[in-house]
Amino acid sequence: MQTFQDKTPLAERMRPQTLDQYIGQSHLVGEGGSLRRIIESGSIPSMIFWGPPGVGKTTLANILSNELKRPFHTLSAISSGVKDVREVIEKAKGQGLFGSNNAVLFIDEIHRFSKSQQDSLLGAVEKGVITLIGATTENPSFEVISALLSRCQVYVLKSHTKDDLVGILEQAINQDSVLKERKIDLEDPNALIKYSGGDARKLLNLLELVVQQNDDPVIINETTVNELVKANPLMYDKDGEQHYDIISAFIKSIRGSDPNAAVYWLARMIEGGEDPKFIARRLVILASEDIGNANPTALVIATTCFQSVQVIGHPESRIILSQCATYLAASPKSNAAYMAINHAQSEVRQSGNLAVPLHLRNAPTKLMKELGYGESYKYAHDGAGNFMNQEYLPNEISGKSFYKPGNNKREQELANRLRTLWKDKYDF
Repeated sequence: MQTFQDKTPLAERMRPQTLDQYIGQSHLVGEGGSLRRIIESGSIPSMIFWGPPGVGKTTLANILSNELKRPFHTLSAISSGVKDVREVIEKAKGQGLFGSNNAVLFIDEIHRFSKSQQDSLLGAVEKGVITLIGATTENPSFEVISALLSRCQVYVLKSHTKDDLVGILEQAINQDSVLKERKIDLEDPNALIKYSGGDARKLLNLLELVVQQNDDPVIINETTVNELVKANPLMYDKDGEQHYDIISAFIKSIRGSDPNAAVYWLARMIEGGEDPKFIARRLVILASEDIGNANPTALVIATTCFQSVQVIGHPESRIILSQCATYLAASPKSNAAYMAINHAQSEVRQSGNLAVPLHLRNAPTKLMKELGYGESYKYAHDGAGNFMNQEYLPNEISGKSFYKPGNNKREQELANRLRTLWKDKYDF
């Protein structure tokens, strides 16, 4: 078995230095692509790259800086604070004295920066001291403060296609200074692609491991890759396919009312370094989608869990996640609210923008009142039990049913109340 002389990881050795070496994101860097046009113009705005892990966000930032010959600084939101940001800004100010091109500051995982950390960037971005390039896997509308977001252009990077990933593998095998000296047969790339979850960095790391652990000729297929993965049973790729497989198992265990399985998959994610906020977000969604009105307290607990995890860091947040996960797993289940909105949205798409009945319309002007807006509306609180029998749906779909309470104690109480009020209209 041969050993590598170059200790630099393959993914780093193969990091593209120019757009011509870059594979993927043709909508941005292909002929006529917006980022290619920016490079050709010689001037780049502050920007946010939003996309899945391993699609080339960091690489694109490096290429932009190299092509435009800008000083390049990088910070990780995981390990950097306000002090680090200020130090880079001061250094950029000094560099600005000796050239017209301002420095590029690349912040990986910018969604992990707190509000105060993001605030510390504002002045330098506004004055042009730095050009900010942030990378995030989360929706920047939720994770980046509005003042900073308004000063940046957002570019969405897409997941790699299978052709992209095969191209990346072939490029590494044929061009890398180490791999091209080996006898490698890419017989079947599917297993590498599957375990990498579409992440180019993980894909190249897996390729390197397979080559390192096999003598020439190295046959890359399902067998050789599976043997590698089985030999590393605790290998958890928090950004790749296993990430999605395990969160799926976690959610399905809670939905299936099995707290033992739920806490096991939770432990797998925690041991693998999963972001606690990602887990907590999924619990909030599940509390509505799979429990809903069968136990409305579930959403309160899940929301509190999410808020607590944001305040309480690792490792204590695992206790809060465990409490929430086991509670949700043991809770009665109903997807009635989830199905109701699905049915209602389907109806909207099918029937289009139906007119609001006149009696339900607001009438803030005299003309609107003369046209009958709000006329014959019955104020519910004027009726017995704070209820008045009238139609609230558009005439064209009068009588349509979207919400059907689940077969559980709490929702059956709701069902009985609706039957009492509406008689046959809500005869579930």
